Amino acid sequence: MAKQLKKGDEVSWDTSQGKTEGRVVKKQTSSTKIKGHTVKASAAQPQYIVESDKSGKRAAHKPDELRKI
Repeated sequence: MAKQLKKGDEVSWDTSQGKTEGRVVKKQTSSTKIKGHTVKASAAQPQYIVESDKSGKRAAHKPDELRKI
């Protein structure tokens, strides 16, 4: 069963610089663009838009890449 996260949930994820923490901004269920990259999300395979606490930048991640903290 896929993870169910909601807006405002505190999460962490791995980056090339190490572990990063932030908050879920929204659940993305349609294709969109972030920082020039296409996010291929759908209702069947949603992604979560997260905002880094450290940098304030936003990124999209698949549910399996996020850990609720």
